[in-house]
Amino acid sequence: MDTIKFKKKKVKVIAHRGLSGLEKENTCPAFVGAGNRSYFGIETDVHRTVDGKYVVIHDETTKRISNGANEINIEKTPFDDYKSLSLPDVDGITNRRDLVIPQLIDYIKICKKYDKVCILEFKNRFEKEHTKEVLEIIKGEDYLHKLVCISFNWDNCVDLRELLPDHDIQWLTGEPIDSDRIDQMIKYNFNLDINYGSIDKTTIKRLHAHGLTVNVWTVNDKETGEKLVKMGVDYITTNILE
Repeated sequence: MDTIKFKKKKVKVIAHRGLSGLEKENTCPAFVGAGNRSYFGIETDVHRTVDGKYVVIHDETTKRISNGANEINIEKTPFDDYKSLSLPDVDGITNRRDLVIPQLIDYIKICKKYDKVCILEFKNRFEKEHTKEVLEIIKGEDYLHKLVCISFNWDNCVDLRELLPDHDIQWLTGEPIDSDRIDQMIKYNFNLDINYGSIDKTTIKRLHAHGLTVNVWTVNDKETGEKLVKMGVDYITTNILE
């Protein structure tokens, strides 16, 4: 297997949950796979466990990534209870000891080793003090300058803007945005991270006119990717395109 090559021109390409088209999503092999390729950045999702650990996984439970073998609630369970949980590979076969749920620090260290930008999604609503803890972990690796923060939760973005006044903060949405929302984005200097089916050229031009950028997710088709490049998006988030 290999990535699908497309004409990205100057668009920055982000590996969604690592190179999840080839490796198990949000695992160290997926992050290393992206690190070894031409991606601008590596995206992942962070949760806080009940015992104060920060782990990277998309869902709130392990049900989907374990193919239904178990259903552990990530935020309500101590990390030690599932840190050695073996996950099935992308082919559904569990035969690799390296397919486990990583901690945030593992992801940061891999991004740093391969000089990739961290595209970090804050899942659910984070308390401000917990957001600060995440940033301290990244600061401890001297990698805060390579961080882009994203979240569906508007209040998370507001907290992040206060803590990181000069950073790229991207508000996530799956729906088209209206003029009122664009005005709010301009107010907070939030960039846009949107489902690729919900963006149009007019919105891209308006955001660009105010110095804001557009990231689209999750684009896995070559033709669609190249169409979005022509529309003028700044980032494309993908499982498999390169």
